[in-house]
Amino acid sequence: MSRYKIHRSHRIGWLRAAVLGANDGIVSTASLIIGVASARAMHADILVAGVAGLVAGAMSMAAGEYVSVSSQSDTEKADLEIEKDSLKNDFEFELKELANIYEKRGLDSNLARQVAEQLMAYDALGAHARDELGLAENARARPIQAALFSASTFTIGAALPLLVAWNMAGSQLIPAVAVSSLVFLATLGAMAARAGGAAMSIGAIRVTFWGTLAMSLTAAVGRLFDVAV
Repeated sequence: MSRYKIHRSHRIGWLRAAVLGANDGIVSTASLIIGVASARAMHADILVAGVAGLVAGAMSMAAGEYVSVSSQSDTEKADLEIEKDSLKNDFEFELKELANIYEKRGLDSNLARQVAEQLMAYDALGAHARDELGLAENARARPIQAALFSASTFTIGAALPLLVAWNMAGSQLIPAVAVSSLVFLATLGAMAARAGGAAMSIGAIRVTFWGTLAMSLTAAVGRLFDVAV
């Protein structure tokens, strides 16, 4: 029977952005709602705060991810330009450099030289990008993809506690939002861990811990600044 190996490293870019966006959406919006509700604000004010948090958070995530990943992309492009220039002006040095890399990985000097020559004849820049700079194609920085994934998943995550708050009022709102958000976070953590090949229980525990801490702190702040009249 043939066996197939399933690798997950190609998911790193979009999975990180998606998990970060959804997690932040749930935690920040639920915490905001609980904080405002703890200050005994009106139900309409709680919903307005939640919607404002959703919109602002989604735009912030998109902008933050785009700027951050663009900086990474700029660095990658700058390094590639350096390699292009070096390949053009000192090809033999780059050939020896690549051969030395393969020798350090266990090849004898003659074979390392042959491998370097063949790879550079096929795609010199690609060989150096991959083996010297560590720039694998499936892990390249993609700013637009990261921004879209973060913004969209933040919106989805933020909408979950907001919908719960929409349908709850009075003394039931805070426990309903808190419990449902922890369930959402545990589910998200488990799904993300599974997609990344890790233990689902570990993924669920680590996100619910930080979610619980965030909601507890904002609830305390809300009670401290009680605005009831």
